[in-house]
Amino acid sequence: MQDAPIRLLIAASGTGGHLFPAIALAEQLPDYQIEWLGVPNRLETQLVPKQYKLNTIGVEGFQKGFGISSLLTLGKLIGSILQVRKILKQGKFDGVFTTGGYISGPAVIAARSLGLPVILHESNAIPGKVTRFFGPWCNAVAVGFEAAAKYLPKKKTIYTSTPVRATFLEPGIEASLDLPIPQDVPVIVVFGGSQGAVSVNRLVRESAYSWFEAGAYVVHLTGDQDPEADSLKHPQYISMPFYNNMAALLQRANLAISRSGAGSVTELAVCGTPAILIPYPYAAEDHQTYNAAVYTTAGAGILFQQKELTAEKLKNQVLELLQSPEKLQEMSENAKTVAVPESAQKLAQLVREVVER
Repeated sequence: MQDAPIRLLIAASGTGGHLFPAIALAEQLPDYQIEWLGVPNRLETQLVPKQYKLNTIGVEGFQKGFGISSLLTLGKLIGSILQVRKILKQGKFDGVFTTGGYISGPAVIAARSLGLPVILHESNAIPGKVTRFFGPWCNAVAVGFEAAAKYLPKKKTIYTSTPVRATFLEPGIEASLDLPIPQDVPVIVVFGGSQGAVSVNRLVRESAYSWFEAGAYVVHLTGDQDPEADSLKHPQYISMPFYNNMAALLQRANLAISRSGAGSVTELAVCGTPAILIPYPYAAEDHQTYNAAVYTTAGAGILFQQKELTAEKLKNQVLELLQSPEKLQEMSENAKTVAVPESAQKLAQLVREVVER
C-alpha cells in the first residue's frame, strides 16, 4: 500500500447504463482520489457528481462502411488517445476503470501504453465490440450477466453483476415516493431507459384506458423526445419526462413496462419488479434482447419484440397479469434471484485487487 491516496480515472460516458454503475462503484471507493473521463454534451455533464473532476475528450464511434468520415473518426481517436495519455501522466493516476462504449478505446490504449492497470466492466449479456476487442488488453473484465462470459473466451471474466445506485439498496425507500398514488391500487410504471422510448410510449397510451378501468395507476416516464408526451390526461395517469427517485417507484410498482438495457434490467431485479420487456430493436447486436432473455428465463418477465407487439397484445397481457396477483408475486420473487445487491462492493474489491497489487 502506498501513503498517498490512490488515483483512479473512471471512463464512463453517454447513457445511464454506462454512468450509473460507474457512479455506484465510485461511492464504494471513498479513500480513492477519483476523476472522470467523458465527452462534452453527453449525459455525464449532468450526472457525474460534483466531487469528481470531469475531463472531456472528443471521440466517437466508427460508422458502418469506410470513407472520409471514418478517416476523420480515426484522426479523432488518435488525438483522444494522446489527450488521455496527457491526463493520466499529469494526474499521476494509478489505474483506469471503464464501463465500455466509445470512451473505452482511447482510455484503454492510453493506460496500457503507460503501463497502468485497467479494469473493464461489461454490463450487457452479449458484450459490445469495444469489450470484445479491448477485453484482452485489460487486467480484469467484470461482467454484469454470467451469460456474457462465453463471448469473451480470450479473457478470464469475473461475474460481479452490475452495480446500482445506493438508493436502490436503502431499506424502506418506497416510503419516499412523492407521487399522488393511493396505497391500495396496482401501479404500472413505464420507462424507456435514460433516453426514453417513443414507440413504446405510443403503445402504452393506446392501451392505458383498459388498465384504468381495471383500477391501475400508470406512471409514465416518457423521456424528453416524445412530441405526444402530453396527449393523454386521466386522474390515474402520471406522466413526466424523467423521475429521480426510481428506486422508490420500482419498489412500489406491481409491474413495469420497459426497454431492456442492462442497467434497467438490473434495477428491476434488485427491486423485485415483474416486467414486460420490449428490447430496443436497433441496439447494437441486439444486446437488449439478450439482456431481456436473462430476466425472462428466470421467470421474472415477459419478452415482446417491438415489431410483433400491438397495442391490443400489450393491453391484454397487462390485464392478464393485473388479474393474477399470485403470478406477479411469483415473478417478483424470481426477479430477486437475478439480483446481486452487493455488486458495487464486489466490483470495488476487484478494482482494489488490480490497482493496489
